[in-house]
Amino acid sequence: MAVCGCRLLEVADTVQQAMIPLALLYPAGGVEATEQFGPYSLEVALNAAPVGGPHPLVVVSHGNAGTPWAYRELAKHLVQSGYIVALPAHTGNTRHNNNRANTAANLANRPRHITLVIDAAYDQLKDHLIADRVAVIGHSIGGYTALAVAGGKPWTGPYERKTNPPQPVPVTPDDRVRALVLLAPATAWFRPEALRTVRLPILMITGDRDVNTPVEHAFNVLDGVADRAQVVHKVFDGAAHFSFMSKFPPEMTKPEFHPSQDPPGFDRGAIQAELFADIDMFLQRAVGTPPHNETR
Repeated sequence: MAVCGCRLLEVADTVQQAMIPLALLYPAGGVEATEQFGPYSLEVALNAAPVGGPHPLVVVSHGNAGTPWAYRELAKHLVQSGYIVALPAHTGNTRHNNNRANTAANLANRPRHITLVIDAAYDQLKDHLIADRVAVIGHSIGGYTALAVAGGKPWTGPYERKTNPPQPVPVTPDDRVRALVLLAPATAWFRPEALRTVRLPILMITGDRDVNTPVEHAFNVLDGVADRAQVVHKVFDGAAHFSFMSKFPPEMTKPEFHPSQDPPGFDRGAIQAELFADIDMFLQRAVGTPPHNETR
């Protein structure tokens, strides 16, 4: 099984005038050690030499006030399956700095961050990446981000319009993105017809106990995209909005911290293997089978 290499860098966003923290995880040589990323730990080989390829690129877009490390186990699984994974922190909408939440600027910044991160990944690891073969995995507002960078045409929603009339959000699609995985996606920023320009294969995974983004958000995707047949929709029984994230460290797992909690009787750890397999199988079909023989 592949060693998981890790590079930490920052990507400049000249429009936002901010830096985007980015972790690149990739098949590598070397030896893994347990590393801390804030309160989260993961066994990786820091700054190890990349190996094999070319590999498809997967970018993970986290949720509101979130962190990419909440998807660390999925990211490492994908590296071990032969992908290179980019984990950006959406500056202004993270657990450390959430000052752009509920603003039109945040809706414009997030998709642009994805394009900048794709550029950075190709700059860092271009000899190990397949050209223009990118998938985006988005959770919650990360699902919005994925749909926007794939060609969706968003408008500001109720939170962003408190002091301004509705307005279109300026987003430039990135045609390097070839597939989307939407985990409990938030889609309220897309009006009817706004997703007709999204013409990519999509895997959408939701939970039937989700009160944050209930089933109407999924219907926006199913009814909105150009070809509903390109969307595979799977519902996990008993899952809520945060149930697709990695388990939080024990010191963060408490009732008042809602992302760490699941509905009674549901164990997010128990579904991880099935969740990972669903995503892996979809990505193999959508962006190509990675060269396993070169990474194992």
